[in-house]
Amino acid sequence: MDRVIEKKKWSKKRILTIVGIVALAGLIFASIYFTSGGSKLNVDTERITVSEVKKGVFQETIPVNGVVLPETSIYLDAVEGGRVEEKYVEDGTIMKKGQPILRLSNTDLELSLVNQETAVYNLLTQMQISRNAAQQNTINNLNQMTDVDNDLKEAKRLYDLNKHLYENKAIGSQEYKQSEIKYNYQVEKSKLTEQILQQDSASNKQQLAQAQQSYQGSQNALAVMRKKVGDLIVRSPVDGQLTSLDAEVGQSKNKGERLGQIDVMGSYKVRVDVDEHYLSRIYAGLKGHFDFAGKNYELEIRKVYSQIVNGRFQVDMIFTGKIPEGVRRGQTLQILLALSDERESLLLAKGGFYQQTGGNWVFKLSKDGSTAYRVDIQLGNQNPDYYEVVSGLEPGDKVVTSSYENYDKMQELVLKK
Repeated sequence: MDRVIEKKKWSKKRILTIVGIVALAGLIFASIYFTSGGSKLNVDTERITVSEVKKGVFQETIPVNGVVLPETSIYLDAVEGGRVEEKYVEDGTIMKKGQPILRLSNTDLELSLVNQETAVYNLLTQMQISRNAAQQNTINNLNQMTDVDNDLKEAKRLYDLNKHLYENKAIGSQEYKQSEIKYNYQVEKSKLTEQILQQDSASNKQQLAQAQQSYQGSQNALAVMRKKVGDLIVRSPVDGQLTSLDAEVGQSKNKGERLGQIDVMGSYKVRVDVDEHYLSRIYAGLKGHFDFAGKNYELEIRKVYSQIVNGRFQVDMIFTGKIPEGVRRGQTLQILLALSDERESLLLAKGGFYQQTGGNWVFKLSKDGSTAYRVDIQLGNQNPDYYEVVSGLEPGDKVVTSSYENYDKMQELVLKK
């Protein structure tokens, strides 16, 4: 008699199928869970940095580099072009005002000086000849005036005598008229001679003044030419240090070409490069400070150069107090430039988290410190040490400020000691 075999409900194959389906569902759930931002990650506390949010004095500053330069530099340009014949000093020499630096030669200029000197000497000779001629002419006129005066006196004497004789009928009218005519003639001749002498004197004065003016003009031109030749010797305009000297013996220099500069010693400024992003916020009067040899020194912006080169612009800063001892031209200083006044703010220490979050969120620790979870925040200005917290955190909150590179997709960190 046949026996009915009862079919098993949980066969091995069926069990394996169910287990596979459950495992697949688990993987799908885990994937959804992890990608939905609800994941957790165990983190060793020794591998992270935790900072406390606190209230404190905040000032927005930016780090910049500045180069120490003399506050006053006077450029040396070739006033006249020429060939470098001799160098009296070398670059870096401490100079006194008027001390020669180098000598140029310019044959055209020197020849022009000789020609100008010759012209002046010729003019001076011609003036002397003209003066002698004028003096001789004056002497002749004076002699003529003397003769005329003498003839006038004789004609008057004869006229007066004849007049008396005529009135006494001792002589005839004819003889009297002749003496009268001769006397009147001498009177007119005397007046004419005196007028000629006056005109000659005025003419001589005018010619002398013109000659003097011409001679003075020639002398001025000669003085200018001598100065131009004298400028072939380049001299220090002030006391200071000679720097950037660019001249070698035998080298030709054009008029106006830069030869070097004189740096006035004892006073310095700092030339600072600033990113163009801050151009609208930089102005004269802003202050900065730096540490040098263990001491802090303050600077103030005196001038802003608005021209942008390679994404940066420059400012000049001056020392507002004592200048550091030992500071040298060309030395680089690391300066903190203040962009705002000091104010009371909520502060969060700077850290690597900002690279992943952009300051939009952080991992904030729970009260017991066992976990850290995401919170949205808003950060404001910053300085080299702190961010200014606008919202999302309170004083006393503890925040993971180290890099989030390995867990920026996590929603919560489980902190393990």
